[in-house]
Amino acid sequence: MAQESGYGFTEALISQGTQQKRPALSWGSKIKKKLKTVAPYLGKFRPSVGQCCHQCTPDSLGKKLGQTTPSLGFHNLLSVNETHTRYRGWLVRRVCCVLLVRGCRVYPSPATDRVERVSQSNRVQKALSSPDIAPAGGDTWGSLTHLTPYIPLINTCISPQLLRLVGWVLLKAFGSVFCSVQVNLNHMAPLHRASKQGALLVYVCVPQSIVDYALIPLVLFCHNLRVPYTLCHLQIHNNWFRSVLQRLGVVLLPPDPITEQEAETDDLYSSVMTSLVGELLCEGQVLSVCVSGESWRGGQWLARIRLAVREGVVPDVHLVPVGISYDCVPNTSTPVGLLSTLRCVFSLLCGNRQRSSVRIHFAQPFSLKEMCDTGKCRVDGGRPLQDLLLPTILHNRSDAIFGQRTMSWILPPRYLPELCQSERDLSIALTLHLTYSTMSCMAVMSTSLVSCLLLHKHRKGVCLSVLCRDVAWLLEEILFRNRDVGFGGSLVGVVYHSLTLLTPHLTLAAHPKDRSDPLIAPHPSLSATLSLSRHSQILTHTFIHEAVGACAVSAMLCEVAGCGGSSRIRGEEIKGDGVRGEIEFDVALCQDELTERALQLTHLLPPGYIPPCQSSHGFALDAVDTLVRCGILVMEEVPSDTPICDFWRKGALTWSASDDHSDCEEGEARSFKLSQPSQCPELLFFLCSLMAGYLRALCWATKGLDLLDTPLPEAVCLGQIHSHLCDTAQRDRGHYESCSEEVARVTVRTLTDLGCLCVRCWLRISREDVCSWESVHSSNRQTTDRNSTALYPSSSMTNTHTHHKRTTKQ
Repeated sequence: MAQESGYGFTEALISQGTQQKRPALSWGSKIKKKLKTVAPYLGKFRPSVGQCCHQCTPDSLGKKLGQTTPSLGFHNLLSVNETHTRYRGWLVRRVCCVLLVRGCRVYPSPATDRVERVSQSNRVQKALSSPDIAPAGGDTWGSLTHLTPYIPLINTCISPQLLRLVGWVLLKAFGSVFCSVQVNLNHMAPLHRASKQGALLVYVCVPQSIVDYALIPLVLFCHNLRVPYTLCHLQIHNNWFRSVLQRLGVVLLPPDPITEQEAETDDLYSSVMTSLVGELLCEGQVLSVCVSGESWRGGQWLARIRLAVREGVVPDVHLVPVGISYDCVPNTSTPVGLLSTLRCVFSLLCGNRQRSSVRIHFAQPFSLKEMCDTGKCRVDGGRPLQDLLLPTILHNRSDAIFGQRTMSWILPPRYLPELCQSERDLSIALTLHLTYSTMSCMAVMSTSLVSCLLLHKHRKGVCLSVLCRDVAWLLEEILFRNRDVGFGGSLVGVVYHSLTLLTPHLTLAAHPKDRSDPLIAPHPSLSATLSLSRHSQILTHTFIHEAVGACAVSAMLCEVAGCGGSSRIRGEEIKGDGVRGEIEFDVALCQDELTERALQLTHLLPPGYIPPCQSSHGFALDAVDTLVRCGILVMEEVPSDTPICDFWRKGALTWSASDDHSDCEEGEARSFKLSQPSQCPELLFFLCSLMAGYLRALCWATKGLDLLDTPLPEAVCLGQIHSHLCDTAQRDRGHYESCSEEVARVTVRTLTDLGCLCVRCWLRISREDVCSWESVHSSNRQTTDRNSTALYPSSSMTNTHTHHKRTTKQ
C-alpha cells in the first residue's frame, strides 16, 4: 500500500468528459450527501497493485518491500505543456509536443551483422540441412536462399527519426480518441532503476485491441525508456507499410503464411525466430510480447526467451506484466493492408464523439530465472480435464480424482518440437502465470462497474439513485480486494461519465412517479449485451472466488430442490394467495461436498483466473471461505451435551491405525447454512450471474453436439458452435453474453478437453468415447438436463425459489 499525497487526484483521475460543461442534473439531489464523493482508495492508502508473486519470486518481492518510495501520482501522457520541455514562452506552448518528442531519448539499435549471426547459428543451420530444404546433393548456397523471406524480419531495427515522427503523430491521434492516458509514476520508477542496472526487460500484456501495440512503446518513449521490439502476430500485406513498421521495431509474420499457426509449424521459421530472439537479447534490446491463454497466443515467444536464458545467451531476463484498461475498448479490426489501416484509423478518430480514458499499470519486474528455479510455477503432474470430471459425469464419486488440469494446447506439440516435455510444461506455466498477473494489475474502470451492475444485477432496469448507491457499494468491495480503479471524484460525475459512454447500449425512460430519477436498463440487443459483457469481464476476474462459491451453492440447492427439500416461513403471516415473511431454507450444506462442487467448477475456468502456483483444491477452499467472509454462509451450530473443551467427559483419545502422524481426533464434518434470507439471495444471484454466461454457453454447446456433421476443420467447427450459440440465444430472447466469439472459443476448447471432441488434423467426435458419451447423453438424458440446469446459476436459483413458494402455498 502506498500512502497518498496531495498530488491532486481529482485532476489525474477524473476524465475530462466529467469536467466538461453539462446540463444540471436534478437527480443529483436524490443521492445522499455521504455518497457524493468516491475515492479510488480507502482512507489514506491506495491499493498496491502489480507486486510479483510471493511464492514464485520471493527475492524480487523482497527488493520491492525494502524500498520506500513516496507517492508520485499519475501522469497524463496526452497533457503536454511547456513544463515538459526545457523552454518557456508563448511559442513553446504551441510547439511543446514537437519539443517533447525531440527531447526524448532514443537508444541505438544497430542491426549490422545480425543476418550473418542468425544464419550461422546451429539451430538455423540444422533446419537448413533438413531433407525438406536441402535435398541430397544440394549446395549450401541453394539452402541459404530459403532465408530470403526472413531477412527483412531479421533486419528489423528502430529508426530514431521515424520513431520521433510516429511518436508525435500518435500523441496527436490519441488526443483525438482519448481524453487521457494515465500512467502511474510509482510504477515507472522501478523500470528506470532496472534500466540503469542493465537488466533486460520483457513487457508482457494481454491484448484487447491493436492499440495496445502502440501504447506500450509510446509510454516508454515519452518516459525516456528503451523502446521495445514488439513481437506482433499481425499479418500485413502492404510492403511499404511493412517496411515502416519494421523500422519501428515491429517483428511481423512473414508475408507467405496466412496465420500464425501456419508460420509456427514451419521448422525454418521457428528456428529463425528462436535465434532472432536470442540475438536481440544478446544485443541488450527490450522485447514486448502479447500473451493470451484463451487464444493460445504468445506461449511460443516466452518459450524462446526461456531457451535463451537456459542456453546461456543471457544470464537472466526480467518480466514486466502490463495492464491496460479502457473506458471503452477501441473497436478496431486487424489491419492487413494500407487501406484497411487507414480505415481503422478513421474509425478510431470518428467512431465515438465522447472520448474515453485509458489507465496503464506496469507491474514490478521479476526475474525469470528465479521463477523457474523456485519450482513453484509448474504444471507437471496434471491430468486431462476428462479424467478430472468424467467420474462426476458418470456419478461415480468414489473414483473422483483431485489434481490440476493440463492445458497443453497453450503450447501445442507442433510449436518448437525441440523442447522436451519438462521445458514445455514450464513454458505453459509461465504463460498462465503471466496471464494471471497481467489481469490482476488491470484497473477497474467506471464503465466496467456500471456495465456489471446493469447486466448482472439490474437487468430489468433500475432507478438512477439506486444505481449510484450500488456503484458506491461495489467500489468499496473492489478496493477491499486490493484492486485499483481508474476513476475518482464525485459520484454524480463518475456515473454521468459512464452512462454517457454507454448510451448506445442503454435504454433510458422517465420514472412514472418521479421524473427527476430516470430509469435505466440495458438494451435487449445482441450488440449491446456483448459490449456490456466485455466491459464487465474484469469484475468476473475480481470476484472469481465468490462467483465459483456461489455457483457451487446454487448447484447444491438445485439438487435439494429436485429431491424435495423443505423450507419454512418465518413470520407466519399469510394473506390471500400471498405469503409475507422470510423464506428460510432448512438445508445444511456439507463443507466437503460444497468444496468438491467448487473444485469441479474450478476445473472449468478458462486460463488466467488461477495462477499455476496455487492448487485447484486450494482455490476451491478459498472460494468457500470467501462466502463465509461475505456473510452468505454461516457455520451450522450442532447442539451437543458435552462441551468441546470438556475432555474428561469425552474420555480417552481414540487412536487410528492409519499412517497419520497426528495425535488429534478427526474433526466432525462441518456444515453451512444460508444467512439473512431476506438479503442473501440478491447477492447470491449477482455472484452466480458473473459465471452464468460461460456455463450457459457450455450447456448450449453440449446439447448442440449432435448437430455437427463431423469431421470438420477446427475453424469450421468453431463457426458452427458459434452459430448454434447465437441461434439458441435468439430463441431464448436473451442471455446474449453466452454467444460471443471468445466464449465460443473457450467452449470448444473445454469440450475438446472433456473428450467430446477429438483434435487431430480434424476436429470431430471422438470415436473411442462415442459409446460412453452416447450412453450418458441418451440413457441419462434427464440426469444430464438436471445437471445442466444446476449449472445455470441464475435460472436454477430462480426455479428453486419458485418451487419453494409453490410448496409453501400448497
